Amino acid sequence: MEDNNNKENKINIELPENVADGVYSNLAVITHSQSEFVCDFVQIMPGVPKGKVNSRVIMTPENAKRLLNALHDNIQKYEANAGKISDNNNDVPPINFGTPPTEA
Repeated sequence: MEDNNNKENKINIELPENVADGVYSNLAVITHSQSEFVCDFVQIMPGVPKGKVNSRVIMTPENAKRLLNALHDNIQKYEANAGKISDNNNDVPPINFGTPPTEA
């Protein structure tokens, strides 16, 4: 006998070819309002004073928290297999977009 709940909980996700290659980012700038979180994924090149936002993701606070939890879970699994990830970020210059300070 089939479980109908399993069929209803499955989500079919399409990955378009133009998105499948991904976008490289070595900096994330995160800001928020009462209703949304905005994550700008930036590429900064050494010796170049200007970075470029390659992708922007806007999500609800609830989905931002789900992303935080999913990243936390995946980082724990990664570190269990590959060792601790260094979080030394002293080489990131201060960034000012004319908004309140944020952390990447």
